[in-house]
Amino acid sequence: MSETLSLSHIVERFQARWQSLPDHRQASNNTQYEIADAAASAFSVFFMQSPSFLAHQRDMHQRKGRDNVATLFGVKKIPSDNQIGNLLDPIRPGHFQADFEWVVDELAHSGHLASFEDYQGTYLITFDGVVFHSSEKIFCEQCSRRQDRSGQMHYYHRAITPVMVKPDSPHVLSLPPEFIVPQDGQEKQDCERAAVKRWLERHHHRYPPRTVTFLGDDLHANQPLCALIDQPYQQFFVFVAKPDSHTTLYEWIASLEGVNGLATHQIRRWNGRHGELYTYRFVNQVPLRAGEDALLVNWLELTITHEKSGEVLYHNAWVTNHLLTTANVAHLAKVGRTRWKVENENINVLKTKGYNLNHNFGHGSSHLANVFFSLNLLAFLVHTALHLVNKVYRLLRDTLAVRRTFFNDLKALTRYIVFDSWESLFSFMLDGLELTRRPELENQF
Repeated sequence: MSETLSLSHIVERFQARWQSLPDHRQASNNTQYEIADAAASAFSVFFMQSPSFLAHQRDMHQRKGRDNVATLFGVKKIPSDNQIGNLLDPIRPGHFQADFEWVVDELAHSGHLASFEDYQGTYLITFDGVVFHSSEKIFCEQCSRRQDRSGQMHYYHRAITPVMVKPDSPHVLSLPPEFIVPQDGQEKQDCERAAVKRWLERHHHRYPPRTVTFLGDDLHANQPLCALIDQPYQQFFVFVAKPDSHTTLYEWIASLEGVNGLATHQIRRWNGRHGELYTYRFVNQVPLRAGEDALLVNWLELTITHEKSGEVLYHNAWVTNHLLTTANVAHLAKVGRTRWKVENENINVLKTKGYNLNHNFGHGSSHLANVFFSLNLLAFLVHTALHLVNKVYRLLRDTLAVRRTFFNDLKALTRYIVFDSWESLFSFMLDGLELTRRPELENQF
Protein backbone atom coordinates (compact mmCIF):
# COMPACT_ATOMS: atom_id res chain seq x y z
CA MET A 1 0.00 0.00 0.00
CA SER A 2 1.28 3.49 -0.82
CA GLU A 3 1.78 5.19 2.53
CA THR A 4 0.97 8.58 1.02
CA LEU A 5 -2.44 7.27 -0.04
CA SER A 6 -3.42 5.78 3.28
CA LEU A 7 -6.59 7.50 4.37
CA SER A 8 -4.97 8.99 7.47
CA HIS A 9 -2.25 10.56 5.34
CA ILE A 10 -4.76 11.90 2.82
CA VAL A 11 -6.68 13.61 5.61
CA GLU A 12 -3.48 15.02 7.10
CA ARG A 13 -2.42 16.36 3.73
CA PHE A 14 -5.78 18.00 3.06
CA GLN A 15 -5.86 19.54 6.52
CA ALA A 16 -2.36 20.95 6.07
CA ARG A 17 -3.17 22.45 2.67
CA TRP A 18 -6.51 23.85 3.75
CA GLN A 19 -4.76 25.85 6.46
CA SER A 20 -3.77 28.24 3.66
CA LEU A 21 -7.32 28.76 2.34
CA PRO A 22 -8.15 32.48 2.27
CA ASP A 23 -9.95 33.81 5.35
CA HIS A 24 -12.31 36.62 4.37
CA ARG A 25 -13.41 37.44 7.92
CA GLN A 26 -12.71 40.86 9.37
CA ALA A 27 -10.17 40.98 12.17
CA SER A 28 -12.94 41.98 14.57
CA ASN A 29 -15.06 38.92 13.71
CA ASN A 30 -15.32 35.84 15.89
CA THR A 31 -12.55 33.53 14.61
CA GLN A 32 -12.90 30.59 16.99
CA TYR A 33 -13.35 28.25 14.00
CA GLU A 34 -10.58 27.65 11.49
CA ILE A 35 -11.17 27.73 7.73
CA ALA A 36 -9.48 24.34 7.41
CA ASP A 37 -11.91 22.86 9.93
CA ALA A 38 -14.85 24.19 7.92
CA ALA A 39 -13.48 22.60 4.73
CA ALA A 40 -12.66 19.29 6.45
CA SER A 41 -16.09 19.19 8.12
CA ALA A 42 -17.82 19.68 4.77
CA PHE A 43 -15.55 17.08 3.15
CA SER A 44 -16.44 14.58 5.91
CA VAL A 45 -20.13 14.81 5.04
CA PHE A 46 -19.44 13.91 1.41
CA PHE A 47 -16.86 11.26 2.25
CA MET A 48 -19.20 9.53 4.70
CA GLN A 49 -22.15 10.01 2.30
CA SER A 50 -24.20 11.21 5.25
CA PRO A 51 -25.87 14.66 5.28
CA SER A 52 -26.50 14.18 9.03
CA PHE A 53 -22.92 13.08 9.89
CA LEU A 54 -21.91 16.35 11.56
CA ALA A 55 -25.14 16.55 13.60
CA HIS A 56 -24.54 13.03 14.93
CA GLN A 57 -20.94 13.88 15.79
CA ARG A 58 -21.94 17.05 17.66
CA ASP A 59 -24.34 14.92 19.72
CA MET A 60 -21.58 12.38 20.34
CA HIS A 61 -19.21 15.12 21.51
CA GLN A 62 -21.78 16.31 24.04
CA ARG A 63 -22.14 12.76 25.39
CA LYS A 64 -18.56 11.55 25.24
CA GLY A 65 -16.44 14.67 24.99
CA ARG A 66 -14.95 13.25 21.74
CA ASP A 67 -16.08 12.76 18.17
CA ASN A 68 -15.01 11.13 14.91
CA VAL A 69 -14.80 14.41 12.99
CA ALA A 70 -11.79 15.16 15.19
CA THR A 71 -10.17 11.71 15.20
CA LEU A 72 -10.83 10.76 11.57
CA PHE A 73 -10.84 14.13 9.80
CA GLY A 74 -8.55 16.20 12.04
CA VAL A 75 -11.14 18.86 12.92
CA LYS A 76 -10.35 20.68 16.16
CA LYS A 77 -13.87 22.06 16.65
CA ILE A 78 -16.90 21.34 14.46
CA PRO A 79 -18.48 24.56 13.14
CA SER A 80 -22.25 24.73 12.82
CA ASP A 81 -23.73 24.22 9.38
CA ASN A 82 -24.34 27.97 9.06
CA GLN A 83 -20.79 28.73 10.10
CA ILE A 84 -19.41 26.26 7.56
CA GLY A 85 -21.45 28.00 4.88
CA ASN A 86 -20.35 31.47 5.93
CA LEU A 87 -16.67 30.47 6.07
CA LEU A 88 -16.59 28.66 2.72
CA ASP A 89 -18.95 30.86 0.68
CA PRO A 90 -16.32 33.50 -0.27
CA ILE A 91 -13.71 30.89 -1.28
CA ARG A 92 -13.37 30.16 -4.99
CA PRO A 93 -13.60 26.43 -5.81
CA GLY A 94 -10.33 26.64 -7.73
CA HIS A 95 -8.51 26.57 -4.38
CA PHE A 96 -9.29 22.82 -4.22
CA GLN A 97 -7.86 22.04 -7.67
CA ALA A 98 -4.46 21.14 -6.21
CA ASP A 99 -6.06 18.46 -4.01
CA PHE A 100 -7.35 16.59 -7.07
CA GLU A 101 -3.98 16.91 -8.73
CA TRP A 102 -2.14 15.63 -5.65
CA VAL A 103 -4.26 12.46 -5.44
CA VAL A 104 -3.74 11.72 -9.16
CA ASP A 105 -0.01 12.43 -8.83
CA GLU A 106 0.23 10.00 -5.92
CA LEU A 107 -1.52 7.36 -8.00
CA ALA A 108 1.09 7.98 -10.68
CA HIS A 109 3.99 7.76 -8.22
CA SER A 110 2.66 4.49 -6.78
CA GLY A 111 2.34 2.99 -10.27
CA HIS A 112 -1.45 2.63 -10.14
CA LEU A 113 -2.21 5.34 -12.68
CA ALA A 114 -0.47 3.24 -15.33
CA SER A 115 -3.46 0.89 -15.28
CA PHE A 116 -5.45 3.70 -16.98
CA GLU A 117 -3.13 3.92 -19.97
CA ASP A 118 -4.82 2.85 -23.20
CA TYR A 119 -4.34 3.28 -26.94
CA GLN A 120 -0.73 4.25 -27.78
CA GLY A 121 -0.05 4.74 -24.09
CA THR A 122 -2.46 7.65 -23.77
CA TYR A 123 -4.82 8.39 -20.92
CA LEU A 124 -8.49 8.72 -21.87
CA ILE A 125 -10.15 11.85 -20.48
CA THR A 126 -13.81 12.41 -21.24
CA PHE A 127 -15.89 15.54 -20.71
CA ASP A 128 -19.54 15.97 -19.89
CA GLY A 129 -21.69 18.69 -18.39
CA VAL A 130 -23.91 18.22 -15.36
CA VAL A 131 -26.59 20.35 -13.71
CA PHE A 132 -26.37 19.99 -9.92
CA HIS A 133 -28.75 22.72 -8.75
CA SER A 134 -31.97 24.08 -10.19
CA SER A 135 -34.44 26.43 -8.57
CA GLU A 136 -36.89 29.19 -9.33
CA LYS A 137 -36.16 30.98 -6.03
CA ILE A 138 -32.71 30.08 -4.71
CA PHE A 139 -29.84 31.71 -6.58
CA CYS A 140 -26.42 33.27 -6.21
CA GLU A 141 -24.03 35.33 -8.29
CA GLN A 142 -22.55 32.15 -9.82
CA CYS A 143 -25.88 30.82 -11.10
CA SER A 144 -26.72 30.49 -14.77
CA ARG A 145 -30.14 31.89 -15.62
CA ARG A 146 -32.86 30.99 -18.06
CA GLN A 147 -36.23 32.64 -18.53
CA ASP A 148 -39.07 30.45 -19.79
CA ARG A 149 -41.91 31.52 -22.06
CA SER A 150 -44.09 32.56 -19.15
CA GLY A 151 -41.42 34.93 -17.88
CA GLN A 152 -40.39 32.70 -14.95
CA MET A 153 -36.66 32.86 -14.22
CA HIS A 154 -34.86 29.57 -13.58
CA TYR A 155 -31.53 29.49 -11.74
CA TYR A 156 -29.13 26.59 -12.04
CA HIS A 157 -25.55 25.48 -11.50
CA ARG A 158 -23.64 23.57 -14.16
CA ALA A 159 -20.14 22.21 -14.38
CA ILE A 160 -17.87 20.26 -16.68
CA THR A 161 -16.79 17.06 -14.92
CA PRO A 162 -13.72 15.61 -16.67
CA VAL A 163 -12.89 12.05 -15.69
CA MET A 164 -10.11 9.67 -16.61
CA VAL A 165 -11.59 6.41 -17.90
CA LYS A 166 -10.48 3.02 -19.16
CA PRO A 167 -12.44 0.56 -21.31
CA ASP A 168 -13.74 -2.39 -19.27
CA SER A 169 -12.66 -0.80 -15.96
CA PRO A 170 -15.31 -0.10 -13.29
CA HIS A 171 -13.30 2.89 -12.03
CA VAL A 172 -13.16 6.49 -13.16
CA LEU A 173 -10.89 9.18 -11.73
CA SER A 174 -12.52 12.55 -11.15
CA LEU A 175 -10.38 15.47 -12.28
CA PRO A 176 -10.85 19.12 -11.21
CA PRO A 177 -14.21 20.41 -12.46
CA GLU A 178 -14.72 23.56 -14.49
CA PHE A 179 -17.81 25.57 -13.59
CA ILE A 180 -20.12 27.12 -16.16
CA VAL A 181 -20.62 30.51 -14.54
CA PRO A 182 -21.08 34.13 -15.63
CA GLN A 183 -17.72 35.37 -16.92
CA ASP A 184 -16.36 38.83 -16.21
CA GLY A 185 -16.73 41.15 -19.18
CA GLN A 186 -18.93 38.73 -21.12
CA GLU A 187 -22.48 39.62 -22.11
CA LYS A 188 -23.41 36.12 -23.28
CA GLN A 189 -24.07 33.30 -20.84
CA ASP A 190 -21.22 30.88 -20.30
CA CYS A 191 -21.50 27.53 -22.08
CA GLU A 192 -20.11 24.01 -22.02
CA ARG A 193 -17.82 24.55 -25.01
CA ALA A 194 -16.20 27.60 -23.41
CA ALA A 195 -15.81 25.74 -20.11
CA VAL A 196 -14.02 22.84 -21.82
CA LYS A 197 -11.60 25.30 -23.45
CA ARG A 198 -10.92 26.93 -20.07
CA TRP A 199 -10.28 23.53 -18.51
CA LEU A 200 -7.77 22.68 -21.23
CA GLU A 201 -6.06 26.03 -20.80
CA ARG A 202 -5.75 25.49 -17.04
CA HIS A 203 -4.64 21.86 -17.10
CA HIS A 204 -2.95 21.02 -20.40
CA HIS A 205 0.49 21.68 -18.90
CA ARG A 206 0.10 18.58 -16.70
CA TYR A 207 0.14 16.25 -19.70
CA PRO A 208 3.18 15.88 -21.99
CA PRO A 209 2.45 15.94 -25.75
CA ARG A 210 0.64 12.89 -27.17
CA THR A 211 -0.21 11.38 -23.80
CA VAL A 212 -3.99 12.08 -23.69
CA THR A 213 -6.92 11.11 -25.87
CA PHE A 214 -9.90 13.34 -25.12
CA LEU A 215 -13.37 11.85 -25.55
CA GLY A 216 -16.68 13.61 -25.91
CA ASP A 217 -20.07 13.78 -27.58
CA ASP A 218 -21.08 15.60 -30.76
CA LEU A 219 -20.98 18.98 -28.98
CA HIS A 220 -17.19 18.73 -28.77
CA ALA A 221 -16.60 17.74 -32.40
CA ASN A 222 -16.17 21.34 -33.56
CA GLN A 223 -13.19 22.87 -35.34
CA PRO A 224 -12.04 25.33 -32.63
CA LEU A 225 -11.83 22.63 -29.94
CA CYS A 226 -10.43 19.88 -32.17
CA ALA A 227 -7.80 22.24 -33.59
CA LEU A 228 -6.87 23.38 -30.08
CA ILE A 229 -6.36 19.80 -28.91
CA ASP A 230 -4.42 18.82 -32.02
CA GLN A 231 -2.31 22.00 -32.02
CA PRO A 232 -1.04 23.70 -29.90
CA TYR A 233 -1.75 21.17 -27.10
CA GLN A 234 -0.51 18.23 -29.23
CA GLN A 235 -2.98 15.69 -27.88
CA PHE A 236 -5.53 13.33 -29.44
CA PHE A 237 -9.33 13.34 -29.58
CA VAL A 238 -12.13 10.89 -30.39
CA PHE A 239 -15.43 12.78 -30.56
CA VAL A 240 -18.88 11.64 -31.67
CA ALA A 241 -19.81 13.26 -35.01
CA LYS A 242 -23.46 13.27 -36.11
CA PRO A 243 -24.67 14.00 -39.67
CA ASP A 244 -27.06 16.81 -38.68
CA SER A 245 -24.28 18.94 -37.18
CA HIS A 246 -21.53 18.01 -39.67
CA THR A 247 -23.14 18.53 -43.06
CA THR A 248 -19.95 19.06 -45.05
CA LEU A 249 -18.20 16.09 -43.45
CA TYR A 250 -21.03 13.74 -44.35
CA GLU A 251 -21.27 15.12 -47.89
CA TRP A 252 -17.67 14.00 -48.28
CA ILE A 253 -18.50 10.62 -46.74
CA ALA A 254 -21.41 10.15 -49.16
CA SER A 255 -19.21 11.09 -52.14
CA LEU A 256 -16.47 8.68 -51.08
CA GLU A 257 -19.04 5.96 -50.47
CA GLY A 258 -20.22 6.34 -54.06
CA VAL A 259 -16.75 5.63 -55.43
CA ASN A 260 -15.83 2.91 -52.91
CA GLY A 261 -13.53 5.34 -51.14
CA LEU A 262 -14.33 4.09 -47.63
CA ALA A 263 -12.36 1.24 -46.10
CA THR A 264 -14.43 -1.52 -44.49
CA HIS A 265 -13.58 -4.03 -41.80
CA GLN A 266 -15.96 -6.58 -40.25
CA ILE A 267 -15.66 -8.76 -37.13
CA ARG A 268 -18.07 -11.43 -35.86
CA ARG A 269 -18.54 -11.67 -32.10
CA TRP A 270 -20.60 -14.00 -29.93
CA ASN A 271 -22.43 -12.28 -27.07
CA GLY A 272 -23.44 -15.49 -25.28
CA ARG A 273 -26.83 -15.70 -26.99
CA HIS A 274 -26.30 -14.95 -30.66
CA GLY A 275 -23.72 -13.73 -33.13
CA GLU A 276 -23.19 -10.03 -33.79
CA LEU A 277 -21.50 -8.45 -36.78
CA TYR A 278 -19.32 -5.42 -36.05
CA THR A 279 -18.91 -3.47 -39.29
CA TYR A 280 -16.38 -0.64 -39.32
CA ARG A 281 -16.13 1.94 -42.09
CA PHE A 282 -13.39 4.54 -42.02
CA VAL A 283 -11.41 7.09 -43.98
CA ASN A 284 -8.51 9.40 -43.16
CA GLN A 285 -8.12 13.09 -43.97
CA VAL A 286 -11.59 14.46 -44.62
CA PRO A 287 -12.67 18.06 -43.75
CA LEU A 288 -14.48 18.56 -40.46
CA ARG A 289 -16.35 21.58 -41.83
CA ALA A 290 -16.68 23.76 -44.92
CA GLY A 291 -13.98 26.26 -45.90
CA GLU A 292 -10.40 26.23 -47.08
CA ASP A 293 -9.15 26.33 -43.48
CA ALA A 294 -11.13 23.23 -42.50
CA LEU A 295 -9.33 20.85 -40.14
CA LEU A 296 -8.71 17.46 -41.73
CA VAL A 297 -9.87 14.63 -39.46
CA ASN A 298 -10.21 10.87 -39.65
CA TRP A 299 -13.75 9.44 -39.65
CA LEU A 300 -14.81 6.11 -38.17
CA GLU A 301 -18.24 4.44 -38.12
CA LEU A 302 -19.40 1.34 -36.24
CA THR A 303 -22.61 -0.55 -36.97
CA ILE A 304 -23.50 -3.64 -34.91
CA THR A 305 -26.13 -5.92 -36.39
CA HIS A 306 -27.79 -9.15 -35.30
CA GLU A 307 -26.13 -11.88 -37.35
CA LYS A 308 -29.36 -13.68 -38.28
CA SER A 309 -32.07 -11.01 -38.34
CA GLY A 310 -29.92 -8.15 -39.58
CA GLU A 311 -31.41 -5.86 -36.92
CA VAL A 312 -29.22 -2.85 -36.18
CA LEU A 313 -28.27 -3.06 -32.51
CA TYR A 314 -25.91 -0.07 -32.36
CA HIS A 315 -24.68 2.67 -34.64
CA ASN A 316 -22.35 5.59 -34.07
CA ALA A 317 -19.54 7.51 -35.72
CA TRP A 318 -16.57 9.53 -34.53
CA VAL A 319 -13.90 11.90 -35.74
CA THR A 320 -10.34 11.59 -34.48
CA ASN A 321 -6.77 12.68 -35.19
CA HIS A 322 -5.50 9.14 -34.55
CA LEU A 323 -4.55 7.61 -37.90
CA LEU A 324 -7.08 4.87 -38.72
CA THR A 325 -6.10 1.44 -40.00
CA THR A 326 -7.75 -1.95 -40.20
CA ALA A 327 -5.63 -2.98 -37.22
CA ASN A 328 -6.87 -0.26 -34.86
CA VAL A 329 -10.42 0.71 -35.83
CA ALA A 330 -12.04 -1.83 -33.49
CA HIS A 331 -10.10 -0.56 -30.51
CA LEU A 332 -10.60 3.13 -31.35
CA ALA A 333 -14.35 2.55 -31.68
CA LYS A 334 -14.22 0.95 -28.24
CA VAL A 335 -12.35 4.02 -26.99
CA GLY A 336 -15.01 6.28 -28.49
CA ARG A 337 -17.78 4.29 -26.82
CA THR A 338 -16.02 4.61 -23.46
CA ARG A 339 -17.18 8.23 -23.17
CA TRP A 340 -20.47 6.93 -21.72
CA LYS A 341 -18.59 6.16 -18.50
CA VAL A 342 -18.66 9.86 -17.62
CA GLU A 343 -22.44 9.48 -17.31
CA ASN A 344 -22.93 5.93 -16.03
CA GLU A 345 -19.94 5.60 -13.72
CA ASN A 346 -19.47 9.23 -12.74
CA ILE A 347 -22.59 11.41 -12.87
CA ASN A 348 -25.01 8.55 -12.20
CA VAL A 349 -22.95 7.36 -9.21
CA LEU A 350 -22.77 10.89 -7.80
CA LYS A 351 -26.51 11.39 -8.17
CA THR A 352 -27.89 7.99 -7.15
CA LYS A 353 -25.24 6.05 -5.18
CA GLY A 354 -24.95 8.04 -1.97
CA TYR A 355 -23.08 11.22 -2.87
CA ASN A 356 -26.40 13.10 -3.06
CA LEU A 357 -25.19 15.37 -5.85
CA ASN A 358 -28.57 17.06 -6.27
CA HIS A 359 -29.04 17.62 -2.53
CA ASN A 360 -28.88 21.27 -1.48
CA PHE A 361 -26.21 21.19 1.24
CA GLY A 362 -26.19 25.01 1.26
CA HIS A 363 -26.29 27.48 -1.59
CA GLY A 364 -24.71 30.67 -0.31
CA SER A 365 -24.51 33.98 -2.15
CA SER A 366 -21.13 33.54 -3.86
CA HIS A 367 -19.22 30.26 -4.28
CA LEU A 368 -20.62 27.89 -1.66
CA ALA A 369 -22.59 25.60 -3.99
CA ASN A 370 -19.57 25.19 -6.24
CA VAL A 371 -17.22 24.59 -3.31
CA PHE A 372 -19.50 21.86 -1.97
CA PHE A 373 -19.68 20.31 -5.44
CA SER A 374 -15.86 20.29 -5.61
CA LEU A 375 -15.52 18.64 -2.20
CA ASN A 376 -18.11 16.04 -3.19
CA LEU A 377 -16.12 15.17 -6.33
CA LEU A 378 -12.93 15.10 -4.27
CA ALA A 379 -14.51 12.59 -1.88
CA PHE A 380 -15.47 10.41 -4.85
CA LEU A 381 -11.88 10.59 -6.16
CA VAL A 382 -10.45 9.62 -2.76
CA HIS A 383 -12.77 6.60 -2.50
CA THR A 384 -11.66 5.47 -5.97
CA ALA A 385 -7.98 5.97 -5.14
CA LEU A 386 -8.35 3.98 -1.94
CA HIS A 387 -10.02 1.14 -3.82
CA LEU A 388 -7.10 1.05 -6.25
CA VAL A 389 -4.29 1.31 -3.69
CA ASN A 390 -5.44 0.27 -0.23
CA LYS A 391 -5.85 -3.51 0.21
CA VAL A 392 -7.78 -3.18 3.47
CA TYR A 393 -10.24 -0.71 2.01
CA ARG A 394 -10.64 -2.80 -1.14
CA LEU A 395 -11.26 -5.99 0.85
CA LEU A 396 -13.95 -4.29 2.93
CA ARG A 397 -15.64 -2.84 -0.15
CA ASP A 398 -15.50 -6.18 -1.98
CA THR A 399 -16.76 -8.13 1.04
CA LEU A 400 -19.59 -5.67 1.61
CA ALA A 401 -20.30 -5.88 -2.10
CA VAL A 402 -23.24 -3.47 -2.08
CA ARG A 403 -21.98 0.13 -1.91
CA ARG A 404 -24.85 1.15 0.37
CA THR A 405 -23.99 -1.57 2.90
CA PHE A 406 -20.41 -0.32 3.24
CA PHE A 407 -21.45 3.27 3.84
CA ASN A 408 -24.33 2.33 6.11
CA ASP A 409 -21.85 0.39 8.25
CA LEU A 410 -19.51 3.39 8.36
CA LYS A 411 -22.32 5.70 9.40
CA ALA A 412 -23.66 3.31 12.05
CA LEU A 413 -20.28 2.55 13.60
CA THR A 414 -19.18 6.18 13.77
CA ARG A 415 -22.47 7.25 15.29
CA TYR A 416 -21.98 5.05 18.37
CA ILE A 417 -18.20 4.56 18.69
CA VAL A 418 -15.29 7.02 18.61
CA PHE A 419 -12.37 5.53 16.69
CA ASP A 420 -8.86 6.85 17.26
CA SER A 421 -7.95 6.55 13.58
CA TRP A 422 -9.05 5.17 10.25
CA GLU A 423 -6.80 2.19 10.89
CA SER A 424 -8.71 1.48 14.10
CA LEU A 425 -12.05 1.74 12.34
CA PHE A 426 -11.02 -0.54 9.49
CA SER A 427 -9.49 -3.05 11.93
CA PHE A 428 -12.79 -3.13 13.85
CA MET A 429 -14.66 -3.84 10.62
CA LEU A 430 -12.19 -6.55 9.60
CA ASP A 431 -12.53 -8.25 12.99
CA GLY A 432 -16.31 -8.14 12.81
CA LEU A 433 -16.27 -9.68 9.34
CA GLU A 434 -13.62 -12.23 10.41
CA LEU A 435 -11.24 -11.11 7.68
CA THR A 436 -8.14 -10.36 9.76
CA ARG A 437 -6.32 -13.58 8.84
CA ARG A 438 -6.35 -12.96 5.11
CA PRO A 439 -2.75 -13.25 3.78
CA GLU A 440 -3.12 -10.17 1.61
CA LEU A 441 -3.49 -8.05 4.77
CA GLU A 442 -0.01 -8.86 6.07
CA ASN A 443 1.85 -5.69 7.14
CA GLN A 444 -1.10 -3.48 6.26
CA PHE A 445 -1.34 -1.93 9.73
